Amino acid sequence: MGQEFEILESGTSEEKIKILGILESTDDFKILKKMINCLDDSDIKVRGEAFSSLILNKNKIENLLIESLNDPNKNTRGFGALVLANRNDTGAISAIIDLVNDESSLVRSCALGALGHLRAQEAKETIHKCILDSNLEVRKSALQALINLDGEISEQEIFEISKDQDFELERLIMKLKKSGPEGI
Repeated sequence: MGQEFEILESGTSEEKIKILGILESTDDFKILKKMINCLDDSDIKVRGEAFSSLILNKNKIENLLIESLNDPNKNTRGFGALVLANRNDTGAISAIIDLVNDESSLVRSCALGALGHLRAQEAKETIHKCILDSNLEVRKSALQALINLDGEISEQEIFEISKDQDFELERLIMKLKKSGPEGI
């Protein structure tokens, strides 16, 4: 496995993409750590291939992925949460909940998306607190997560959110109103 490690460490983007495509079933700890590090590669195609390979890996790698949520790098934290969600690793929910308070808006947005995808009912209140986040994309992710969880928002919150006059935000609010218990 030395050659694979070296390629993931210092290979070209093309070499990394090729090797990531054949490593989707590895259980080698060092290789898996390096694959997780590729979630922060400068090339978006490498990041995407690492993302896919980690999702498709059928081995028990949840703990390694959960550890990645504490990585100093925001891409690794955020995309790690999304990998866990796409693997339906519900055991990671509490660790993902911790990320909704991350300093990075990218990480907060990814964490909210992950919680919504996992239908994490235990996170509904935490998600709800994020609908008035300072970052527009985080607010959109929180609204989408609430839609996934059949959540509700008040008329006052709708008024506050609507101040942004963003088309996608308005669409999400309408969707949330329709999905609410009484149509809000």
